[in-house]
Amino acid sequence: MTPNEIRHFEIDGRRIAYRLREGRSPTLLFLPGYSSDMEGTKALALDAFAEQRGFSMLRLDYSGTGSSGGEFAQGTLGLWLEEALAAADRLTEGPLIVIGSSMGGWIALHLALLRPERVRALVGIAAAPDFTDWGLSAEQKAALQRDGRLEEPNPYAPEPQIVTRGFWDSGQRLRLLEGGIAIDCPVRLLHGEADSEVPLDIAFRLMRSLRSSDVQINVLKGGGHRLSEPREIGAILLAAQALLEP
Repeated sequence: MTPNEIRHFEIDGRRIAYRLREGRSPTLLFLPGYSSDMEGTKALALDAFAEQRGFSMLRLDYSGTGSSGGEFAQGTLGLWLEEALAAADRLTEGPLIVIGSSMGGWIALHLALLRPERVRALVGIAAAPDFTDWGLSAEQKAALQRDGRLEEPNPYAPEPQIVTRGFWDSGQRLRLLEGGIAIDCPVRLLHGEADSEVPLDIAFRLMRSLRSSDVQINVLKGGGHRLSEPREIGAILLAAQALLEP
C-alpha cells in the first residue's frame, strides 16, 4: 500500500477511514471536530509536521463523516469515542500525543481518561467539552426534545448543521466540566480570543477542572474558532513540537 493512503477498519459494522503515517514514537493522534474530517487544514499541517520530523501520525474520520461509512445523523459522541479508542488500540503502539479540535478535544479528554498509561500529553484546539450543555439554548434543547433533531445554519458549508437527540443525549452522559477531570499528563489548550462558537471561558473552566498541574492556555489574539490561519497553525505546531521534545 502507498504510505499514508486511506485505509479502513470495521467496528460493530461501521467502516472507519483513517490515514496512518509510520514513524517514530510518540504517535500524534488527531481527532477532528463536529462534522469535520481528517483532511482539514490543521490535520494536514500536523501530518506534514510529523513527516518532516519522522514521527508517526494517525488521523481518522468518524462514522458518517469524510471517507467513513454510515450516516452522520446516526453518529453520537459515544460512538465516535469508541471509534477513536479502537483506532488508537488497533493501529498504534506506545505513547500518544492526542490532539483534538473542537469536539475532538472533548473526545481527546475521554480518551486520556480511558488510556492514561498511553496518553503522554494532550493538545486541545478550541476544545469544546460539554457543548451539548452550554452550547445550546433552552429553546434549542426544547426543540430537540420535541422534534428529535435541530437544523441550524452552518457557517462553514451550505448544508445546514444537524444535531440529533441521540447525539445530545450521548453528550449529556459524557459531560466533564461539572467535576474534577482525573488527567495528569501535560495539557496545552489553544483558543481564539474571538471564538464565537466556544467561549474563551470554556478553556479556563477546563483548565480549572483538570487534575494535572501542567496545563497551559495559549490565547490567540483575534483568533476565531477554526484557528486555521498561518500564525494559528504555527502556534499549534509549536505546542506539538514542545511536547515531543525529550
